[in-house]
Amino acid sequence: MAYPNTSILTANFSGALDSHDSGGNIYRPFSVFSVLTYTLLAMLVVATFVWNLLVLVTILRVRTFHRVPHNLVASMAISDVMVAALVMPLSLVHELNGRLWKLGRVLCQVWISFDVLCCTASIWNVTAIALDRYWSITRHMEYTLKTRKKISNVMIALTWLLSSIISLSPLFGWGETYSEGMKCQVSQEPSYTIFSTFGAFYLPLCVVLFVYWKIYKAAKFRIGSRKTNTITPMAEVKEEAQQPQMVFTVRHATVTFQTDGDTWREQKEKKAALMVGILIGVFVLCWIPFFITELIVPLCSCDIPPIWKSIFLWLGYSNSFFNPLIYTAFNKNYNNALRNLFSRQR
Repeated sequence: MAYPNTSILTANFSGALDSHDSGGNIYRPFSVFSVLTYTLLAMLVVATFVWNLLVLVTILRVRTFHRVPHNLVASMAISDVMVAALVMPLSLVHELNGRLWKLGRVLCQVWISFDVLCCTASIWNVTAIALDRYWSITRHMEYTLKTRKKISNVMIALTWLLSSIISLSPLFGWGETYSEGMKCQVSQEPSYTIFSTFGAFYLPLCVVLFVYWKIYKAAKFRIGSRKTNTITPMAEVKEEAQQPQMVFTVRHATVTFQTDGDTWREQKEKKAALMVGILIGVFVLCWIPFFITELIVPLCSCDIPPIWKSIFLWLGYSNSFFNPLIYTAFNKNYNNALRNLFSRQR
């Protein structure tokens, strides 16, 4: 999501003297630091687009992926592809122009709308995947394939509906995104700031934290219940008669109803829980600095250095790069499908 004065410094690190063009306007040359920074950001844009596109192509080509939960992954990949294709390139141009928007009001409104739409959809798609994993782990008997498909489709529809409402609201008069000073930014109207930040981040944050807490509790409960069930008779039982004396002894005996090691389903659930935990952890680390500043700054009429706003913004964008990496790293089927995709091309 692009907000005001979000630029990686093009001149603060240059150490070069200001120069003047023929019109007397001041310009500053890019420093080596700036060139390296923009090169890395451009590589991030390309890598985010390519990796998410590969996930989408894999899902489309492999028939077994045309079902839950791969439809949720596809929705997440679509939102992340849109971030890489429609949002990040214009944000990079915005950085290169020193935080000045030179592409007109209409394109500014289109860019901001897609920015809020795609980033919000990406965040809510992560939340939908976490919810799907939670229900499949804790309620696998009731959470049948038919129910799972129905609920996942509802979550996808609600994700894009809510994202559209948040992103399109400024176009109907809820604040202004473009100003004559060549500033292009999300509406700074305090009421919209509260609505957009809570709808796009703080609400899904509460959901994913609650979900992972429940997954952790369920896993802890299962570990406790998996302790070896045993039947241990008395240490020694004796039956004695007066004449002749006979002694019958039963030594310690243990009957075990559990085989060593985890079952296939338990291993699968552990892997799913770990994947959800990493997905949630990276999501929080990437977005929380940005949304804390974007909630506080408009409400307190304070400001932070532009360099930090830029860092927080691109850190949030990088979540779209990490999402497919995390999901495919914990899914052998995706890894095998990607290998087959490249081997066929050869």
